[in-house]
Amino acid sequence: MKKIGILHGMERSFPEAFVERINKMGVKDISAEPVLIDMVGQADPTGYSVILDRISQDVPFYRAYLKNAAISGTAVMNNPFWWSADEKFFNNALAVKIGVPVPKTVILPSHEKPTDTQDSSFSNLKFPLGWDKIFEHIGWPAYMKPHSGGGWKSVYKLHGPEEFFTSYRETGQLVMMLQEEIIFDDYFRCYCLGRKHVRIMQYEPRNPHHLRYVVEKGPASQKLLKQVHDYVMDLNNALGYDFNTVEMAVRDGIPYAIDFCNPAPDADVASVGQENFEWVVEHAAKMAIERAQAQKDGKDNLTWGTFVSNGVASFLKSGASKPKAATAVTKKPAAKKSSKK
Repeated sequence: MKKIGILHGMERSFPEAFVERINKMGVKDISAEPVLIDMVGQADPTGYSVILDRISQDVPFYRAYLKNAAISGTAVMNNPFWWSADEKFFNNALAVKIGVPVPKTVILPSHEKPTDTQDSSFSNLKFPLGWDKIFEHIGWPAYMKPHSGGGWKSVYKLHGPEEFFTSYRETGQLVMMLQEEIIFDDYFRCYCLGRKHVRIMQYEPRNPHHLRYVVEKGPASQKLLKQVHDYVMDLNNALGYDFNTVEMAVRDGIPYAIDFCNPAPDADVASVGQENFEWVVEHAAKMAIERAQAQKDGKDNLTWGTFVSNGVASFLKSGASKPKAATAVTKKPAAKKSSKK
């Protein structure tokens, strides 16, 4: 029997529906349950073929548990190694490289020096930064947000340098991004599961949280929806997420990826609505079952995006992974001295 587990925090509606849906499907030799953790020994298998992670971004202990599970063969969704390395500024840079439009963005050093550093630790950093050049590049209004994190924590809308420097002082040791504002005509939040199922939802981020999926607007054009779908797939294929949401703001007919680093996105029925909830429960259950059926004990069952997998493939193709055999160095025997005089 292969077990599918879900690791979650305070949320209830999605985890409970996810477990119930899998068990009701009656797939032979597959069952689902909430993950239960006791002693975690190094390299010990967990007993789960698949774990859907909904909480490790907030609990470092769970992150360590999932990495240990993965190295023993559990298919963890999303990949805990990539999720640990991932952050918003890199994702924006990757989007630029694969041709997905994103707002103009720069990264800023933390306003306060990190703990256990001093002025001499930053001898490679120009001081002061070229603020005028940065502000001219981004423009006003602008948004300042942490380069890693979510939940709209420490996000500022700024209208000029004075507001910027006042807010920047409040950010302490956070590494921040400064990003141009996209004044949008349409906005979409898109689930992407298994890098093949996409659900595009009209979304209004300026509404109260419980009304953001209630949009009093006509349907978008098929051409626009196709472009949004393609960008969502491009991003998730590059990043390798199994379960993610991508937010797209449309300006002058062009979808810009605003937020696409959401490996534990909101799936609560009270906020996303019944229809969207049913879709995500159904497709998450099917994805987990497919991964369980394909999972092989003791192997790497993680998903890796093309940014990583293409790099590994190029490395292997080059033959760089095959070290040259060491050549033994032996001394030639000394020539025998002639007995002739």
